[in-house]
Parts: sequence; C-alpha cells; structure tokens
Amino acid sequence: MPDYIPNVQLRAWRNEHLLTRAEMAEQINATSIGIAERLVCDEERIRRWEAGEVSWPHAAYRLALTQRTGLQPEDLGFRPNRRGQNRLVEATVMPVDALRAEADLYGTMELAQQLQASDVGTGTLEALAEAVDLLCRAYPVVPAATLRDRTQKRLAQINGLLAGRITLDQHRELLVITGWLTALLGCVHYDLGEREEAETARRTAYEMGRQVGHGELMAWAYEMSAWFALVEGRYEDVVIAARTGQAVAGHSSAMVQLTLQEARGLARIGNRRDADKALTRGADILAKLPLPTNPDHHFVFDHAKWVFYAATAYTWLEDNDRAEEHALETIQMHTRPDGTSNAPMRVADAHIDLGIIHARRGDLDAAVEQGMAAFDIDRRSLTDLVHRAGDLDRVLYQRYRREALADEFHERHITARRALAAHRPDLLD
Repeated sequence: MPDYIPNVQLRAWRNEHLLTRAEMAEQINATSIGIAERLVCDEERIRRWEAGEVSWPHAAYRLALTQRTGLQPEDLGFRPNRRGQNRLVEATVMPVDALRAEADLYGTMELAQQLQASDVGTGTLEALAEAVDLLCRAYPVVPAATLRDRTQKRLAQINGLLAGRITLDQHRELLVITGWLTALLGCVHYDLGEREEAETARRTAYEMGRQVGHGELMAWAYEMSAWFALVEGRYEDVVIAARTGQAVAGHSSAMVQLTLQEARGLARIGNRRDADKALTRGADILAKLPLPTNPDHHFVFDHAKWVFYAATAYTWLEDNDRAEEHALETIQMHTRPDGTSNAPMRVADAHIDLGIIHARRGDLDAAVEQGMAAFDIDRRSLTDLVHRAGDLDRVLYQRYRREALADEFHERHITARRALAAHRPDLLD
C-alpha cells in the first residue's frame, strides 16, 4: 500500500470547529489576504492534507494555517520529512523492477509449455493478469522501445491461448487481459511517434472492451483518443472524446482521467469556466476512490496526477499563481531523496509549465533554465515533450525573439523535433 499516513489531527480540528472542507478552504483563502502570497486553497487541497498525501505544505500555507488556527503545523499533524519534500508514493515493487519481475513470472510458470495445453487453468489466467499489471507499472520509467517489444511478445503468446480450446469465461478473461495489453501497446507506440500503430491498437482495445462489455477498458480507449487529439492540437476533439468516454467509464480511474482531459481540452480553447468545473468534478470523483495499491500503474489515476493535470490546465488558462503552485508540488511529490524521479514525464511537463510562467513574468533566465531542465530529464515520451516544449518556445519567441537565451532554447526544441520527424512529420507542420 502507499505510505500515506492520514492526518487525523487536522481532520479532528476541522470537525471540532464544525467546518466542511470547502469552508475551511475559504477561511484559509481569506486569511491569506493579509500575507505576502495570495493563496488559492480548495476542497481538494484540504482532502489531500487530511489523507496525508501532503505531509508538509508550502510555507505560505503553513503561515495561513497558523494564523487561522492558532496552532503550529506540527500541532496540526503535519511533519517535515527529508529535504522538506512531500511524501513519495513508492509501490511494493518499484517500476524499474517491474519488467524484471514480469519476466521472472513467465519463467517460473513455464508459459511456453502452458501455451501448448488444450485448456487454461485458473493459475495461468491469474499469472497473466499479474504480468499485465507489472507491464503497466513499468510504463513510467522503462524505455518505450523496450516496453513495446516486451508487450508485443506477450500479446503473441496470449493470442496462442485464444486460438486454443478454452471455455467462454476463459475467453472473456483473455480478451480483457489482451485488451489492457493492447491499450498499453497503443500508448507506447504513441510515445515512440508511431501514430498509425497507436491508433490501430487503441481501436482494437476498444473493440475488445466492447465485445465483453468492459466499460472501463472502453473508457481508457476514449482517453487515448483524447490524449492523441490534445498532442495534435485538435482541442474540440479532446472534449468530445473525453465526454463520450465518461458515458461508459463508471466510477473508476478512467472517469477521473477523462474528466481531467476534458478540463485540459477546455483550457486549451480558453473556456475557463467549464475547465474549472471539470477540474473540480474530477477532484470530487477522485476523493471517492480508494487510494491505489500501485499508483505507478498507467491505467490507475493516482491522487498526485490530479495536481499534475491541474498545473498544465492552469498554465494554459494563464492562471499563473495556481499553475506555479501545482507545478512545484508535482516536482516535489515525484522527486526521490537521491534526486531521481519516479514520474519523469510529469516532472518534465511541470518544468515546462514553470518555464512558461517565468517567461510571462519577464524572467528569461529562469524560463530557459526550466525548459532545459525538462529536456535534461530522462523522459520516455519524446512526442509529448516536443509538444509541450513548443508551448514554451512560442512564448519565448513572442517576448524575447532577439535574445540569445531564447535562441538557445529554440535550437534545443528544433533538435528534438527533428529527432521525432522520421515518425511524425506532421509535428513539423
């Protein structure tokens, strides 16, 4: 389980004073008027504090809490941890080890022999489901080409089972397992710039979900469609795909992800009112979901992801203070004590968000520093990085087109675009 430790002291203080989370957030916002930094607290932030997802709030929040309650943060159950960072969510098996564990699993259950069997036992299905889980957990950190090859190999093996003699129930379970693997393969293809292969895999995953009536699998296929449209600049399509997927998602991680994708699409077209509503709706749904056992799983919406999505949405809405706050929190949550990241793609995006914010505020040095930091991270998805870096490059061009530092970042961005051009010439349009 994640190492969140609920903050019972803060919750007890709120209950003692007969405050809802929303009311407490409003009081903190009102308190912040008298301090240097104007805060933007909301119900979701209070929930994350009480759940223990944030063990040590930022300094401005600590000051506001002390002024509002008359208590020090430590007396309210907050604890500074190493380097003053918020808790890191680490699974029982680290993502970098998940690929090795998946290979060991196949070796120990002698899958090669089982694929030739005339029927499939319960143990085989359980082992296959566990293998898929491990591959999905490897997604954040394993090189995309490596994960693509491994996933394709497992799909070929499982297809051998589907062609054999199995019961209807076993056939359904294998279709679900294959659907998740195919959805993962589509994501990896897209990360590699293999657009046609990604779309084929996405459609196949959707069809498998439709055949067995698996709403969440179908919903993730819609989420992939929204993601593709977001990267490709088809922002109205993002909203359409996200809303369509919500109709089949049920109360699941997919529903939260689709709601946040809707928010990002709305933010891209400048619809601030509806984007804010979607962000709030996503937070409300997320608050009712249990904390995930393995938050690194690609098809699980972990609670830290809401902060990451909100950072980018607020950046696009030019709500710089909120965007900066969420981007900094994203970096803090996903930076280990040794300085490495357990979510390099999120951290890279957060650096781009901060770069855009600094550029808007007139600090070219800080803007370029953040942008270069994004490129320096060992990030798996070049497609997404090129897309997001383009946002910063455009802001720098508009404001600092004759500055050497802006030219330096532009060249770094162009180099990355050229590296992707062989797979995705449309990105050079």
